[in-house]
Amino acid sequence: MIKKYLVIVMVLCTFSLSAQDYFPKNDGVKTTNSNFTAFTNAKIYTSPTQIIEKGTLLIKDGKVVASGSSVSIPKNTVIINIEGKTIYPSFIDIYSAFGVSKPKAAASSRSPQYDSNREGYYWNDHIRPEQKAIDHFNFNDKTAEDLRKAGFGVVNTHIPDGIIQGTGSLIALIPQGSDADRILDNNSIQYLSLRKSVASRQAYPTSLMGTMALLRQVNYDADWYAKGLAKTTDRSLEAFNKNKSLVQVIHAGNKMNALRLDKLGDEFNTQYVIVGGGDEYERIDAIKATNATFIIPLDFPDAYDVEDPLLAQAASLSDLREWNQKPANPKFLAEKNVPFTLTLHGLKAPKDFMPNIQKAIEYGLDKTKALEALTTVPAKILGKENTLGTLKNGAYANFLITSGDVFEKETTLYENWVKGKKHEIVPMNTTDIRGDYKLSIAGTDYELSISGELSKLKSSIKTDDNNLGSKITYKDDWVNITFSSIDTTKQDYIRLSSRVTASKNLNGKAILPNGNETSFYATKIEKADETKNDNDKKNDDTVKLFPVTYPNEAFGSKTLPQQETILFKNATVWTNENEGILKQTDVLIKDGKIAKIGTNLSTSNAQVIDATGKHLTAGIIDEHSHIATDAVNEAGQNSSAEVTIEDVVNPEDIDIYRNLAGGVTSIQILHGSANPIGGRSAIIKLKWGESANQLIYNNTPKFIKFALGENVKQSNWGDNARTRFPQTRMGVEQVYIDYFTRAQEYDALKKSGKPYRKDLELETLAEILNKERFISCHSYVQSEINMLMKVAEQFNFNINTFTHILEGYKLADKMKAHGVGGSTFSDWWAYKYEVNDAIPYNAAIMHNQGVTVAINSDDAEMSRRLNQEAAKTVKYGGMTEEDAWKFVTLNPAKLLHIDNRVGSIKIGKDADVVLWSNNPLSIYAKAEKTIIEGAVYFDIEKDKAMRADMKKEKNELITMMLQAKNKGLKTQPIKNKEKHILHCDTVDHQN
Repeated sequence: MIKKYLVIVMVLCTFSLSAQDYFPKNDGVKTTNSNFTAFTNAKIYTSPTQIIEKGTLLIKDGKVVASGSSVSIPKNTVIINIEGKTIYPSFIDIYSAFGVSKPKAAASSRSPQYDSNREGYYWNDHIRPEQKAIDHFNFNDKTAEDLRKAGFGVVNTHIPDGIIQGTGSLIALIPQGSDADRILDNNSIQYLSLRKSVASRQAYPTSLMGTMALLRQVNYDADWYAKGLAKTTDRSLEAFNKNKSLVQVIHAGNKMNALRLDKLGDEFNTQYVIVGGGDEYERIDAIKATNATFIIPLDFPDAYDVEDPLLAQAASLSDLREWNQKPANPKFLAEKNVPFTLTLHGLKAPKDFMPNIQKAIEYGLDKTKALEALTTVPAKILGKENTLGTLKNGAYANFLITSGDVFEKETTLYENWVKGKKHEIVPMNTTDIRGDYKLSIAGTDYELSISGELSKLKSSIKTDDNNLGSKITYKDDWVNITFSSIDTTKQDYIRLSSRVTASKNLNGKAILPNGNETSFYATKIEKADETKNDNDKKNDDTVKLFPVTYPNEAFGSKTLPQQETILFKNATVWTNENEGILKQTDVLIKDGKIAKIGTNLSTSNAQVIDATGKHLTAGIIDEHSHIATDAVNEAGQNSSAEVTIEDVVNPEDIDIYRNLAGGVTSIQILHGSANPIGGRSAIIKLKWGESANQLIYNNTPKFIKFALGENVKQSNWGDNARTRFPQTRMGVEQVYIDYFTRAQEYDALKKSGKPYRKDLELETLAEILNKERFISCHSYVQSEINMLMKVAEQFNFNINTFTHILEGYKLADKMKAHGVGGSTFSDWWAYKYEVNDAIPYNAAIMHNQGVTVAINSDDAEMSRRLNQEAAKTVKYGGMTEEDAWKFVTLNPAKLLHIDNRVGSIKIGKDADVVLWSNNPLSIYAKAEKTIIEGAVYFDIEKDKAMRADMKKEKNELITMMLQAKNKGLKTQPIKNKEKHILHCDTVDHQN
């Protein structure tokens, strides 16, 4: 382990190398090399933007002494003339796990672990800021060699395990030497991620939103701990506070998480450096607005094997587009001036890095930006601009010597110097034998092609259109080629051996299959002057990029919908107000609001829509939904009041578009029912194409999900999982009483002005006590519904909504007296034991008792036909059409406390409306236009046109993939993707 070197490293970091002259020398005569080394007549990139032609690089003791066109060379200098060669600063990767041993995974168990297994550390095992990569580091010569061959001289390594992973170490990839020389900084960056540690089975968090909440709580706890208010020692919080001064690198993995984490960082004045996923181009303006620096992987997808037309149809448009667009991600970042560095992370091997960056350049990445991303940008992130990333005076002598432009395919990397120590990859005097040859052996002519890197050549031999298997080695000026004979019935080989001279041709000895020796000649074929065809060649090589849409998938728009002034003429208008249903009425929408309602309306600059024979309604509102989210349950504790769905809203869920096609404009995304006290809700408008923040209601009412019944007591989780309190319905009641009692105490302490530890969970519950947050409770059985109303009355607040509430008809009078609403299904019953008493008349009975009733979906499929679900209450209970329609519009708006903005067609309300082809309660009704705040987010005619455009685009992409396969490029099988549908009882474990 490297731990024993720490004291030495700390001392050595404060002295120059010459300070080691007190070390005894027992293996020979003690000498000191005080020579300079000068590389002359080179093209030198002292930085990506500063280039010296015919320059000199002077180094000594691992540092750059001088660089320029007229450098004074001292007498004691070793001079190396590298005329015609180019020198670059070597590359830096700041997101590496080089040399760090993987943590040992915790022993498996069928039962979940709810508590920490560590003492003296933070209560959650996945928070490990006290970890130091240097304590787990061992230099790996083989990996270091591979990294140097890829052009890297320095990496910042870390332990990729846990949500907070501790500090990394900056390592110079010196080919020979001690770790004392290699370690440039043993405490360089604090690393974070969204993934739990494999070293612990602690259940919490089980979801992305749990991880986000945990990161928040750690920040609050660290601030509290720093003030000296804690009664116990916590080594994790001590380390976290100490590491706050370091750069904070967090692994997001995709654009959506990048935006979420940047928003979280802003809450605590922390600007994260974000490890992206290569899809930043899909939300490039939002990415730019984060002001973050990004660490970008270059793991571009292979084309799909689309030769089978039936399988090709199964390929999603988004996957096909990703293959086409993702290599341009660095280009888009550079064009928007988003600072970014590149990483090997995500690649199978370092050797894949250069081909992929060459591909990014082919797709438009500027070479200067590429070089900056590998040198000066990572150096700036590390705060090492003066010593890394350039070849200016005083910088480490970390540089590459190449045959030319480092990003060109034919360029050879000869040497990689790290801290002034040479690592030879290909000898600089190696003659380049790559090219096409006419090969003649014993009267037979062949076509010989030699390609690849000089350090790893490939050969191809053909005759009469027959490819003959061949193998080539090239070392110490000798080339040896073995290839199959023309007679494929025999496993015979011809062996060639030639010394390579300054001549462009090869000639030497050939050993035939029968053992006879003869001579062979390989005459190099000079390529014709291609300058005349440069323009044609550029046109042939031009990459066709398909445009990014919002969202960048099927049914995305090339531009975001904009507010319009729209005048509907002669519609049947379902106002949901005292005016009722108005025939042959005009409605004017302007500035995102309902501006006028009447007859014979006119206005200038309005789009006029003839709505004769059609119906105009307020948009449908789903009180209980689980679409448009990347998580639904945080199941790691019996209370998860600290988590919020707003952290995990997914604006690219195709169910948003499908719901728009069903006339839905607003939904409440509820936490699931994994625990008695669930998480906070997100109330959103279905603005397809917008970012998550744009979907969430401004000044949204505060809601939280509670749950009763089988799920919360883990009845259906399996015997091994039933270890968490509560396990009975009686226990569920005690959970509520216990948490609200604690919340009362917490709120009293907070209001007293005395110091207190900010607890996100108790903050949320205190909001309920203070009537600032409303409860929507998953419920079925009469006895439990009674229980929760009594608990609420005990603590002087009201339950806002009982959702599901399939036994609501049994106690509708008590619900009315309590002041709680009911959001139910239209006709679901008997799908599990606790709903055996459900009846389809439930909604009507509650309504007739004066309860505010809504019909909800709780289902991604049902949500897009809520109009038909509402219609069922006309059959089951004799509801009027107007009241039935209010069940999916005005009433859910009232339950969500947004009825001042949506739910009816009233002057001044948001212009969230739907134009239907028929009575909206009819099975024949289609939503022709769905409008939110005056912008058209669904149009049935546009939908038809989009389907035709998508079909054409998909066919073009498939053709391009077929062409790629014909060129010999790698392909991958088509993925059979099934959409992951989230329900109340879905538990998404991260590990």
